[in-house]
Amino acid sequence: MRYGVVLFTSDRGITPADAAKAAEDAGFDAFYVPEHTHIPVVRAAAHPQTGDASLPDDRYLRTLDPWVALATAAAVTERITLSTAVALPAEHHPITLAKTIASLDHLSGGRVELGVGFGWNTDELAHHGVPANKRRTVLRENLDAMRALWSNEEAEFAGDFVRFGPSWSWPKPVRAGVPVLLGAGGTEKSFGWLAANADGWITTPTEGELGAKIELLHRVWKDAGRDGTPRVIALAGRHDAEQLIRWADLGVTEVVFGLPDKSADDVRGYLGYLGGKLAVAA
Repeated sequence: MRYGVVLFTSDRGITPADAAKAAEDAGFDAFYVPEHTHIPVVRAAAHPQTGDASLPDDRYLRTLDPWVALATAAAVTERITLSTAVALPAEHHPITLAKTIASLDHLSGGRVELGVGFGWNTDELAHHGVPANKRRTVLRENLDAMRALWSNEEAEFAGDFVRFGPSWSWPKPVRAGVPVLLGAGGTEKSFGWLAANADGWITTPTEGELGAKIELLHRVWKDAGRDGTPRVIALAGRHDAEQLIRWADLGVTEVVFGLPDKSADDVRGYLGYLGGKLAVAA
């Protein structure tokens, strides 16, 4: 399995560049950051963890732009994968977001992956003009439009929410396409969307036992006619060697650990400690 870390970025604490460099030096394979463009003060949407309008962490209000954050990380690292857990492409115009992601991929030497979510905060989506009952459709169209721009010399797209005529757009991603990972609950509906539109699954922090869900994912993937097996990126809490062995047997391909909201020195120390526990080699 690969091992990664996710930094809940904010305007305090360790910077994404420092965290990514420390993670790479400690031998980790992947670095993730989240996204919220803003948090509406008055909301009807309940947070998945709290079950109401309260937030479990004030960093939701202070989250850095993910692509700016990852660009700073790219400048000081050489091999670590740069990704999002998760970004919200439905809140952006796909032409400009495709340019941003392709530029970062080009400048980082092909290290970008795109973790996406439907968006639990439907009030936030509404501020971007996305109807709550259409968020999956908007995400799909935005991804399809970006893929057209990434892969075609003259790209065009016509959907219900995205439409543009023949256009040129460079750079193209270094690889044939940017890998897309869906962060969502492990349900048949989500896996159906994933099998049609993405390359792997990022578990949610409250997912629980993964065995039956990974089995369901593999079945839905196969029924959709996809070759091979989907990637499975499991979000972990503390280090648990027995759990890691179980996950590897279940088909988890990458485990991602959250970084503490502490000082830069404390985070660097934690990365060194965790890297030693995992026996990853720089």
